Parts: sequence; structure tokens; C-alpha cells
Amino acid sequence: MSQLNLTADQILALAVEALEDVKGDRITVLNVGNHTDMMDYMVICTGTSKRHVNGLGQNVIEHLKSKGLQPLGFEGRGAGSDWVLVDLHDVVVHVMTEEARAFYDLEKLWDIKPEAL
Repeated sequence: MSQLNLTADQILALAVEALEDVKGDRITVLNVGNHTDMMDYMVICTGTSKRHVNGLGQNVIEHLKSKGLQPLGFEGRGAGSDWVLVDLHDVVVHVMTEEARAFYDLEKLWDIKPEAL
């Protein structure tokens, strides 16, 4: 449980909604709760450009703040970044360009089957 008694599942739904609202591509959810104590879910999303990546991350923050949840952190700010990370307590959102996503391949690194949306 995190701020305002939002469950990890509720935070996840709000984060995915925020990504979908601004046309995030290939949104993938990994349930990592059994593999780490740091978070329950990891969300990976692709943006079409560095500017889009930044906008997606910013929209996640603004959407969650409007629901009363203050993110713990936001890394990679700025239009020049190809990877933005938003820490939402029990959910961590990674937004990347296609090139960064292919290079880092977080899905393979965690080797966890994605959740169905």
C-alpha cells in the first residue's frame, strides 16, 4: 500500500491509463513482486521520439498527482532523453525510445511473462 491507500493494482491502472491517453506504444506490464521487494509492477512503454518519451513520463506524473499520489522520483527529464523512469512507489514506469528499449531489453532481463492488459 502507498499514499492515500491506493493499491499497487490501482496505481498500475492509473499509470497505464496515463500512457494510453498520450499514445504510448507497446505498453507492457511485468509482475515483479515475487522477484523484488522494491516494487510490485514494472511498466515498459515505447515513445515515438525523445520528446514523446518525455511527454509520456510527464503525463504519468501529472495524472497520478491529480489523484493525490506524489511520485517518489522522475529520472531522465528533458526532451533529449531516450529513457524516462517514474517511481510510483509500488509501480515503476520505464518509457523509452524504440532504440533504447531494444538495447536494454528489460523484458528479457527480468525474464517474466508480461501481464495481459
